[in-house]
Amino acid sequence: MQRAAILHADLDAFYASVEQLRNPELRGKPVAVGGSVVLAASYEAKARGVQGGMPGWRARRLCPELIVVPGHFEEYVPLSKRVMEILGSYTPAIQQISIDEAFLDVGGSERLFGPPEVIAHEIRRRVRDEVGLPISVGVAGSKHLAKVASQVAKPDGLVIVPVGQEREFLDPLPVGLVWGVGPVTRERLHARGITTIGQLARSDPGVLERLLGGARGRHLSAMANDEDGRTVERGGPGSSVGAQSAFGRAEPTPDLITEVLGHLSDRVAARLRKKARAGRTVTVRVRFPGMRSVTRSVTVEHPIESTLTLREVAESLVSVALAENPEQREVTLLAVSVSSLVDDPDTQLELGVDDDPHRSSSPTGAARVAVDRSMDAVRERFGRDAVGYASVALSKRRRVPDAFRELVERDRD
Repeated sequence: MQRAAILHADLDAFYASVEQLRNPELRGKPVAVGGSVVLAASYEAKARGVQGGMPGWRARRLCPELIVVPGHFEEYVPLSKRVMEILGSYTPAIQQISIDEAFLDVGGSERLFGPPEVIAHEIRRRVRDEVGLPISVGVAGSKHLAKVASQVAKPDGLVIVPVGQEREFLDPLPVGLVWGVGPVTRERLHARGITTIGQLARSDPGVLERLLGGARGRHLSAMANDEDGRTVERGGPGSSVGAQSAFGRAEPTPDLITEVLGHLSDRVAARLRKKARAGRTVTVRVRFPGMRSVTRSVTVEHPIESTLTLREVAESLVSVALAENPEQREVTLLAVSVSSLVDDPDTQLELGVDDDPHRSSSPTGAARVAVDRSMDAVRERFGRDAVGYASVALSKRRRVPDAFRELVERDRD
């Protein structure tokens, strides 16, 4: 008989929980990490409506007794590694998908550690005793179902979905718990009377495709019906690297676009080079007021790893998106991602080719990569703020520290 052997382990309000661990006087109190922008909130703060990404002034209005603390980013990664070591002691089949969550397949570990529910209990106990942090765990027969179960288990709980009881568990849950349903999609579904996962599962796939788009409609229909054949993948490089910057309503002036895309391209390209990767497909997302977004992408002939090249390609795509939406006078978010990744060998100059700056083997292209790698080396030794392109280093828009951005931005597998 098939057993529910996939676990999704998710640290509860990780950044805020770390701050409460550092300072026991904060335990049980509403805590926000950040300043002008809330980077993370404790469950006590979330109960008052405080959410990550919210302006600090609004958070204080919702919760006057809110305690705001700066993030101690240097402590987050070591604590995350300690937790992942505990998870990895039960199975080699572990897939970390962010700093504070991971999937495990414990199907081959039962003879050593007992059934999956026993392993889940032990994981929660050890993380609490050895690290001092709360963690919620979902146990199920698929990755998507295990993730839903861990969300239901929060805060600091355990939910097990036995094989054969998936529908009884899923059907009454709110549709927003489906992996991939964000606020905009949730509102579109609600407008069609689809408020639970059961209703989503019973909806006509063709209607969902027309409402949400073909691929997205099919994906959400499959997730709602627990049609998830994905396995727990061990390690491996991500297939895309991205970053985004949200801000208040702003006119998309050339200076704003160059500044924001320069910052995003700097972060994305640096992470590509650190992984020794480059990518051929560049995608941008532009969000307008009212949560309406458009995306534009292009696949280039030569893989990109240079910050300046990525920024130039991203700028051209954003220009197209803005030109196609002339009625939109303001933007609220810009995002850049690179996919179709390939291994990035050391660049060698090619003789007899045009000096195309977007080709890393051309003189200008090679010079760009050399400058980037020199900056990478300086930053590795002296910190990210030690050197950078002027449009990025002198920007006044960096309200969210890069240390936090690098923790929460996920390179997708």
